[in-house]
Amino acid sequence: MYRIARAAFAAGLLSAFFVDPSSAQQASLKIGVLSDFSSVYSDIGGMGNVEATKMAIEDFGGQMFGKPIDMVSADVLNKPDIASTIARKWWETEGVDMIIDLPTSATALAVMELSKQYEKIMIVTDAASSDITGKSCSPYTAHWTYDTYANAHTVGSAIVKNGGDTWFFLTADYVFGHSVERDTGDVVKAAGGKVVGSVKHPLNTADFSSFLLQAQASKAKIIGLANGGGDTINAIKQAGEFGIVAGGQNLAAIVMFISDVHSLGLKLAQGLIITEAYYWDLNDKTRAFGKRFLERVKRMPTMNQAATYSATLHYLKAVQAAGTRDTKTVMAKMRELPVQDAFTDNGVLREDGRMVHSMFLFQVKKPEESKGPWDYYKLLAEVPADQAFRPLKDGGCPLVK
Repeated sequence: MYRIARAAFAAGLLSAFFVDPSSAQQASLKIGVLSDFSSVYSDIGGMGNVEATKMAIEDFGGQMFGKPIDMVSADVLNKPDIASTIARKWWETEGVDMIIDLPTSATALAVMELSKQYEKIMIVTDAASSDITGKSCSPYTAHWTYDTYANAHTVGSAIVKNGGDTWFFLTADYVFGHSVERDTGDVVKAAGGKVVGSVKHPLNTADFSSFLLQAQASKAKIIGLANGGGDTINAIKQAGEFGIVAGGQNLAAIVMFISDVHSLGLKLAQGLIITEAYYWDLNDKTRAFGKRFLERVKRMPTMNQAATYSATLHYLKAVQAAGTRDTKTVMAKMRELPVQDAFTDNGVLREDGRMVHSMFLFQVKKPEESKGPWDYYKLLAEVPADQAFRPLKDGGCPLVK
């Protein structure tokens, strides 16, 4: 069986020495989960990502090269400096082989710089900026679940085609929100629409009133929510209180999760067009994983949690197939092996670090259409990987020749 230890964050106690390479080769394989356990993104990842990692380790068999697989976890508090401090400690003194999750784009980009320094693998399953596999790409980073380009192209293009041709953005004021606004705005303009304005709000905002009033005053047909998690939930709830949809404007949640729909309830969320990489009721594999996760966590998995399971399992398969934990050898094997599991049956890891796969366009059901808890989506379309994700040649990744 795997062994689990929760990492304690104590910056003042960090050591400045490295693990001896010979002893590291004899140590157990160790995976570190850097997540948000206490803030705006805890529902979409958080302890659900820890449980998904445990499930992958169990399904793999719990051992690698005859030794138990270990796992540590820590809350980054959505701060890049804290994420970097913990990652440095894990890689320098605690023998962590791979770090997974990273709840925000800012934390992901910060830890990516360290992963290059230490030549260690990290897999991003929560953060969304398309820059992760674009201008900021790394030979040691895989981006697994979704990104702002994919979501913008699936949701944004569908809405513009249906007449939503003027947009105003409500944008979380950090890398992720800026990326969502940029990528979706590009889609809107390419389709002949117009972006009439935007307003930035701090992460984890409680009061959206002033921002929503500006969006309402813009008269845009579509108010694009360039945020996620608790911010998206609060914005939609408060938009209902302001009568924005009743007044003729519509909301577009560019990045939304089944946990958000669950928190909102179908009465508020009904009719929203969203994109996801995973939904528990798509097929036999997704249903089997969803039901196992539900038994353990008492909630259906988000796409990030299903992706964390997938990425962990794929990493372990690659280490086993490579016969070594050597970073470059394992990364090469991860690109060579197809990704086929409960998350996707058609995944491929590209040289820029983007794991490409089908995305799905859904509409949230009306309350009377739902057959029970977590029966929330109607499938509108499956979008193939080559249509959903940015073409390799267009990302600006220096690794791509």
